[in-house]
Amino acid sequence: MQASQTTAPRRKVAVLGAGAWGTAVAIAVAARHDVLLWGRNEAAMQAMAGARENSAYLAGFPLPDSLRVSADFDAAVAHAGSDGLLIAACPVAGLRPLLQTLKGRPIPNLVWLCKGFEYETGLLPHQIFAEILGGAIPGGALSGPSFAQEVARGLPCALTIASASPALCELVVGTVHGGSMRVYSSDDLVGVEVGGAVKNVLAIATGAADGLGLGLNARAALITRGLAEITRLGTTLGGKLETFMGLTGMGDLILTCTGDLSRNRRVGLGLAQGKALDAIVKELGHVAEGVPCAKAVRELAGRLGVDMPITQAVASVLFDGQQLQATVSRLLARDPRGEGLSGLSPSAK
Repeated sequence: MQASQTTAPRRKVAVLGAGAWGTAVAIAVAARHDVLLWGRNEAAMQAMAGARENSAYLAGFPLPDSLRVSADFDAAVAHAGSDGLLIAACPVAGLRPLLQTLKGRPIPNLVWLCKGFEYETGLLPHQIFAEILGGAIPGGALSGPSFAQEVARGLPCALTIASASPALCELVVGTVHGGSMRVYSSDDLVGVEVGGAVKNVLAIATGAADGLGLGLNARAALITRGLAEITRLGTTLGGKLETFMGLTGMGDLILTCTGDLSRNRRVGLGLAQGKALDAIVKELGHVAEGVPCAKAVRELAGRLGVDMPITQAVASVLFDGQQLQATVSRLLARDPRGEGLSGLSPSAK
């Protein structure tokens, strides 16, 4: 899976957000480009610069000498210049305030790494982007099956850049693709973002099933029927069917549901151990996007009339006080039906 080296020119890249994933992407891209990693906490960024490691979020992975870190937002934005690449590496909840800070600045483009729905509005990241920045600059989602630790280690990874701008897709592929990183392109922003968001909810379900000792058969069933739920919602929102069979659909779902590095899977494992949600999230020390996403997706599916029983079950355990084992029993007791992707309520068809 090793990608061939390209002759792409050395570019300036600014990564806005120094969490685990932002740091990992910065490390990977710094092998070939001039990268500046920005974080809002000045003391933390100074410590990172001194130790040459993000000990808070990605301990054990030294920063390359070429990677600069800073808490100066203006300097980070200016670093990308007029023809570089600007990457937003914040959670979904942080995307709107970041975009509002960027509004009115002369920025060349924006690519975001977050996966999820904004809880308050039910909007996908590209819709938040359009609402705040409009069509002033090209934007896109860089997504796919990827654990930060493996990317930082230089292990093979494949991602997809989704954008309505062919020029932005070409820029991202030319910048990020190389070494152990493969990057594909797509114009299906809706499909790519829905896949990246809802798979986190399904990972909570799969982690819970594994924690309860329900077996590999149950895991396979949850992943497969979870993919059907993702596809039903995604196509209803305008996504392309084939997107959900690719990296940002099936690929990301498989990784997040089965990989022990998945924070959302670990939420499910914690629930199976009888831990309270607040305690689980505190133990993680990182954002688990599947938690707020479960509530947002349940509400969205209800409005659209899309049948998503696994997602409903996860949300009922997380937010409605339902017992996990009883919820599993109710899922198993559902009436039999055809296996296809149909799942719209009669009023929504």
